[in-house]
Amino acid sequence: MAPKMHVKAGDKVKVIAGKDKGKEGKILSVVTSSGRVIVEGVSVAKRHQRPTQQMPQGGIIEKEAAIAGSNVMLVCPACGAATRVGHKILDNGTKVRVCKKCNEVVDK
Repeated sequence: MAPKMHVKAGDKVKVIAGKDKGKEGKILSVVTSSGRVIVEGVSVAKRHQRPTQQMPQGGIIEKEAAIAGSNVMLVCPACGAATRVGHKILDNGTKVRVCKKCNEVVDK
């Protein structure tokens, strides 16, 4: 069974550790099997691309590399601060993520 992640694709996060510490970006994808995330504009690596029909010129492209999910914190849309994530069950029975700083619901 894959580990649960505290962030989802589309969330705005702040990097709290590593060479890109302090940067903010949107999560492009989450790899739950390895506990890693790909964040827009963070951990950009150069990759040598062989010419293909889609990219006939080939060359060196820049691509975001995956970073550990524990190195990012969710940025609360309500208070704008990097925060830990809590969970709450609403009256209608749905489970939602909440900001630990302002207790606002993060999920839409």
